[in-house]
Amino acid sequence: MSDSPAGRLQALFEGHRLTPTQRRIAHCMVRRAADVPFLSSVELAELAGVSQPSVTRFAVALGFDGYPALRRHLREVAPPEPGAGSGGGGEGDGGAEGWNEYQQAVLAEIENLRHLAGLLADPKPVERAGRLLASSRPLLVLGLRAASSQARGFAYFAAKVHPDVRLLDEGGSMLTDRVDAAVRAGATALLCFALPRHPREVVEALEYARAAGLTVVAVADSAFAPVAAHSDLLIPAAVGTGLAFDTACAPMMLGRVLLEAMADELPDAQARLEEFDTKAAARGLFVE
Repeated sequence: MSDSPAGRLQALFEGHRLTPTQRRIAHCMVRRAADVPFLSSVELAELAGVSQPSVTRFAVALGFDGYPALRRHLREVAPPEPGAGSGGGGEGDGGAEGWNEYQQAVLAEIENLRHLAGLLADPKPVERAGRLLASSRPLLVLGLRAASSQARGFAYFAAKVHPDVRLLDEGGSMLTDRVDAAVRAGATALLCFALPRHPREVVEALEYARAAGLTVVAVADSAFAPVAAHSDLLIPAAVGTGLAFDTACAPMMLGRVLLEAMADELPDAQARLEEFDTKAAARGLFVE
């Protein structure tokens, strides 16, 4: 990390789970790193396009009593450098200078994918997951809120090779009913995509699923995610936090890897794919 004002600010934010509004403030502070120690909370709020109370809550989230304490800290440990200016300088991931915040977010995602690649050097957890998912009839796939797109993507492709995939992407009182119905139909496993911010309902659903006899395979942003205590097999894939909203390239990639491992355990997977391609061609389903 750079020792520039922007770099020191980024170091201050690391390790804190910030809301989208708080990330807007953090990004604004990095862009105006040379000026921040002298801005009032009202001025910072106007620059970031948020409310003044949001700036106060942001300072508290970083561990300070309020914004004045945060500003005093910045004046002590991150004074502006002569001629530093503003506007998103500083270093991006990997030590490359001059990257803007969008490029830094991409570089952070690349690093998340590299970490996932290193994790997959031991294929045993993924292979075990593939066996569990392939043998479950039906197979439940759970993902709520931020994780719903990951669950839908997996379920869409899984249905091409697995005979019975049931997507759970909406919460509510019907969720446990659908788990019960799947268990009665013979389900033995549930795949859960769990991404921040973690809905309480997901944790409760996994607790219920395991009590009903299902084996839970989880894709989560961390091995210490709230769903860990309710998972039989958890494989982590980090999310990016460099933008206002999380980016989830690594969880998506891990989902495709699990699809591959599951398909390898389904003896008729290739036949199902060929059958689909034949029917799709006959229907003119895709524009070639």
